Amino acid sequence: MVDFDYLQPKTLEEASSLLIKAKGKAIPYSGGTDALSLLKEDIISPEEVVNLKNIPNLTAIEYENGKGLKIGGLVTITDIAENPLIAEKYAVLSEAANVIASPQLRNVGTLGGNLNQRPRCWYFRKDFDCIRKGGSICYAVDGENKYHCIVGGGPCYIVHPSDMAVALLALDASVKIFSGKKSRTVPISEFFVLPDVNYLKENILEPGEIVTEVIVPELPNNTKSGYYKFMERDVWDFAVVSVAAVLTKNGNSLKSGKIAYGGVAPAPWLDTNINSRIKGLSLDDDSIEKAVAQVLKDAVPLEQNEYKIPLARNLTRKMIKKLTA
Repeated sequence: MVDFDYLQPKTLEEASSLLIKAKGKAIPYSGGTDALSLLKEDIISPEEVVNLKNIPNLTAIEYENGKGLKIGGLVTITDIAENPLIAEKYAVLSEAANVIASPQLRNVGTLGGNLNQRPRCWYFRKDFDCIRKGGSICYAVDGENKYHCIVGGGPCYIVHPSDMAVALLALDASVKIFSGKKSRTVPISEFFVLPDVNYLKENILEPGEIVTEVIVPELPNNTKSGYYKFMERDVWDFAVVSVAAVLTKNGNSLKSGKIAYGGVAPAPWLDTNINSRIKGLSLDDDSIEKAVAQVLKDAVPLEQNEYKIPLARNLTRKMIKKLTA
């Protein structure tokens, strides 16, 4: 680990200014659950680390009836997991938060940090000059690729590790970003970028931009939501495949909804093959089976990860039946 200056700004304006002046040689720091690993593994070597934890007004969870939910960027994963209002109205968020890492990491990890974490690909994390670190090769293409993406890949085949991002994508959330002296808000579907757009980054953030808040709209009546995450270990593990669903029922069919996937793509993934069939989907077994059979039908798996397709389909079937029972 290289030496760096540890800076402790008191305001968003000061923090953003420090990050802008550093011209890419500084990183923001909140919970540190990923940043410390990146530093210790020499994946990043910043000259400055800008602590965000002294900045006020970034740790609130606010709900307004009819308008929706706002969650500050420094809210911990534990705060989300244990919030009774979120569990009642946005079960998908609560369920996703409860299966992130271990209790100790949830206690310090933040929502903003979870959305901005870097890939867990072993070629990226270890001593390989892979394409995401500025090299010329994605070693996963011909190497060990059991956990890599099956859609949206090329020239890099990572999967995005954030559980919260998948849940928020299903909820049509938006991300509020501060830079300089002003804020902008973008749909979370536009926050992440695929490798064919930029294979060095996972999202749209530029130096000096800080995630300050996530905004979740009010859900329609008769809406239920949920999150399934398939892992190889019970704790401190990332999704092999995850499914987040927000479904609104109307009698014996679906009125509307959205299903998002994790563990299958370099960004949280909306599969159009299933989402285009949700509106008006009859909830009899035959109709559900026909819809589920379309999940990830355009996938192009690598040598070792074709199993993710039936896994995603099985989780989708289980989720639809759970939320519409």
